[in-house]
Amino acid sequence: MAKKSENKIDSVLSKESDSQPSYYVGIGASAGGLEAIEEFFKQAPEDAGMAYVVIQHLSPTHKSMMVELLSRHTEMPVLRAEDGMDVERDTIYLIPPNKTLSIFHDKLLLSEVDHSRELNLPIDIFFRSLAEDQGEKAIAIVLSGTGSDGTRGLRNIKEKLGMVMVQEPSSAKFDGMPKSAIATGLCDYILPPNEMPGQLMEYAKHPYASRSKISETVLTDEDGLTRIFYQLREKTAVDFTLYKPSTLVRRIERRMLVNQMHDLPDYVRFLESNQTEVMTLYREMLIGVTSFFRDSKAYELLEKTFLPELIRKKEGQELRIWVAGCSTGEEAYSLAMLCHDCIERLEISVKVKIFATDVDRDAIIRAGNGVYPQSIAADVPDRLLARYFYRHEDSYHIIRQIREMVVFAQQNLVKDPPFTNMDMVTCRNLLIYLQPILQRKALEMFNFSLRPEGILFLGASETTGEMFEYFESLDNKWKIFRSRGKRRERSLTDADSMLYRKTITSMPYSSTPLPRSYSQRLQEEERILDRLLQSITGSALTLALAVNEQMELQYVAGDTDGFFKLPSGKIENNIAKMAVKDLSIPLSTGIQKAFAKGEEVLYSNISIEHRNGPKVYDMRVKQLAKKKGQAPLVGVFLNENRKIPVIEENGDASHVYDVSKEAQQRIIDLEQSLQFHKENLQATVEELETSNEELQATNEELMASNEELQSTNEELQSVNEELYTVNAEYQSKIVELTEANNDLENLNASTNIATVFLDENFDIRKFTPAFSTVYKIIESDAGRPFSHLSHYLHAIDPYEVVKSVARDGGPVEMEVEHENGNTYFMRVLPYYIAPEVYSGVVLSFIDVSPLKAESHERRLINAVLNGMVDGLVVCDSSGVIRHVNPTACKIFGYAEKDLLGQSVNILMFEKEANEHDKHIARQMSSGKHVNACGQDVTGRHQDGSSVDLHITLSESFLEGNKYFTAVIRRQD
Repeated sequence: MAKKSENKIDSVLSKESDSQPSYYVGIGASAGGLEAIEEFFKQAPEDAGMAYVVIQHLSPTHKSMMVELLSRHTEMPVLRAEDGMDVERDTIYLIPPNKTLSIFHDKLLLSEVDHSRELNLPIDIFFRSLAEDQGEKAIAIVLSGTGSDGTRGLRNIKEKLGMVMVQEPSSAKFDGMPKSAIATGLCDYILPPNEMPGQLMEYAKHPYASRSKISETVLTDEDGLTRIFYQLREKTAVDFTLYKPSTLVRRIERRMLVNQMHDLPDYVRFLESNQTEVMTLYREMLIGVTSFFRDSKAYELLEKTFLPELIRKKEGQELRIWVAGCSTGEEAYSLAMLCHDCIERLEISVKVKIFATDVDRDAIIRAGNGVYPQSIAADVPDRLLARYFYRHEDSYHIIRQIREMVVFAQQNLVKDPPFTNMDMVTCRNLLIYLQPILQRKALEMFNFSLRPEGILFLGASETTGEMFEYFESLDNKWKIFRSRGKRRERSLTDADSMLYRKTITSMPYSSTPLPRSYSQRLQEEERILDRLLQSITGSALTLALAVNEQMELQYVAGDTDGFFKLPSGKIENNIAKMAVKDLSIPLSTGIQKAFAKGEEVLYSNISIEHRNGPKVYDMRVKQLAKKKGQAPLVGVFLNENRKIPVIEENGDASHVYDVSKEAQQRIIDLEQSLQFHKENLQATVEELETSNEELQATNEELMASNEELQSTNEELQSVNEELYTVNAEYQSKIVELTEANNDLENLNASTNIATVFLDENFDIRKFTPAFSTVYKIIESDAGRPFSHLSHYLHAIDPYEVVKSVARDGGPVEMEVEHENGNTYFMRVLPYYIAPEVYSGVVLSFIDVSPLKAESHERRLINAVLNGMVDGLVVCDSSGVIRHVNPTACKIFGYAEKDLLGQSVNILMFEKEANEHDKHIARQMSSGKHVNACGQDVTGRHQDGSSVDLHITLSESFLEGNKYFTAVIRRQD
């Protein structure tokens, strides 16, 4: 039975493993995304082993038809996500309407949409949960859509070493979301939707899938890693040697995967020949995952408790805050908004200056612009969003008042000098990427920067480490500390860095140890104990001690009762101050001699008062065995002496301890040491005062210069934007004017109207080519006075007419005669530049001679037709009446308007009409011309009576159309 049960469990586990997706692909799309999704799944293989979750912006009130539509383009199952549904490979899951979707432990979780928020960002929500749940197995794809949904989420994907694909904006119906994603600089691939599945398969087939193998290869290739770090330092001036190896190696692996390279040497060669890839890897190393009010509970605590406390203390002064590792500025602006809000609430006058620094220059530039996507509405409280941001197009801009509170600067935290006299320092989620040796240096810088009782705000996963004694914890959960005002004597030196680099270059990265620090108390105690025990092997002692050069007690073996007691006041670890009076002098004297001479010191017959009376002890002090990398120590060994002391004449290293003699010598030694230290201290104080004054002056000058440069930079940026806008407007106007000018030139040429434009002084501004037929003018006459020109007109002076129009403002129209006999229609109008405002005159001449001749001919023809005794009816080839004369109207009893446009059959009875239609049809099909012929017919009068008629029918053509003309005579 047990065996069967085991087999069944193995079978279930195997089945679960088989259904586990190799990658989880989140696909975000909005407006215009349906076509892109269909193109993607048309090319996606059905057995790739991946799971696909499609997140769209759906209408909450309409049923989605996405399942049916998408099923036509793929053989994979398409399911609408349900709460608690397991995610399986080769399956497509769709978000339901009016829901947000997230993933937790391979299960889909549905939540109601929060309608209290202005923006619904389901893509960001899912991407963020996908990154947290699947890490390196997460893939984000951003397709067509408006706005910026998905931009925040893909940052989380990249932070967890996932992959990001974005649709090529030119292939998207709406490019808002793709462009917003691309602007982050975190996209691995930018492709049209139909090319994405192919690249996705190449990504999945890379050896990166079996991370252990490639990681071991990369970790053991020390030369390759060194060359990569060298390239990064040369191009970016940032040394990544002391960053956490595991993080660095995983970033390098990702770039190898994206570039489809399997071996580190190949990637190194590619890196050395491609500067763009160096910068891309650099950005990968410095992925800044941040947001406004990240860990909102922590910011609530700052706003309610610690910021008001700091602001009250700085009334009438300047509150100084340093935001280290500010990335794109969200955290710095968050603090600025809270400070401004708190100052107004408390009604206190405090100037706030926030120094925000980061090693990434591009991030600093973006932070300085203060422009963020619409998706920040999900992080910024509504009241702060409305008060401190203004919306422009698809972005939110920080207001100038908050922007001026923050000074952004590029700074290498572990290399460049820190700021000083800070009331608050924040460094969130940066220390976790550094090795302990750099963490220690960064924390020492923060300790140096902070004023006593200043606030240190770290990330939720960070601590003060060995610097715990320099900071008091105010909130352990959100890592808020207060400076104790202590100054660490020794910080990380260049020698430490060199020693560490030598250490890491001699070991593979997979097992690189960090130098041991004093914070690792347990391991240090084991070493001290080991050294102490080696020194006292075979001896039976009352008390054994280990002491360092600073007289600090490091380890105790034995009972200290009667030998040591804690003095009142501040706790100190100085052994001379903790020892009883009888033991203090010989103890401090012996330790100093042992360190100074390196020899063993023996004191005998030291009398120490106990509860039961005085006891005599022998004390031996000697240096402990020293090992590489360990601090020098001495061992102090006390043993009770129960024998009568015997003093040898020739003396010995071990001698009877004379308190008065030793005390006198001790006093002399201390006086000399004190004098020496006084002189050194005085010189040091003077040097420090001078240096401090110089540094203070330099710092103030630099701060003033920095603020001036920052202000100038903002002004230049503003002017540059204005100039760019004006330039764009001018370019647009130039295009419009060019088009308008071309249109006008073509219009003037095509109308053949003689026109001249005169300014307010009656000087010629412009004229058309046809104007030369009326006036004697050439092209070079532009700009000359109009009165200088001569014309070809009879009995009129156009110049006088022009002056009258300019004086009275009314138009003048008249016909004038040309020398060649043609008649022109002259029109003179004011040149309007605005309603009721004119400046100049427009003079035009239109040749109306052909129109007048044609009009005369028409009147003659109409007179002949209307005067005919016989009726006349003209029809087109369809039998529609196009013209009748008055005689025809009289014969048939119709008015002219009642006949025009009617069928000629209206003038015949039904029988005659049918015969007429057949006759016309035969004539049209035969193609023969109808010659004038007469025949007697019976017509139909309007009142229904019959009319005897004689009709002569003929055929004519006009402009390619056939017409029939009937001359009608009434037979009475």
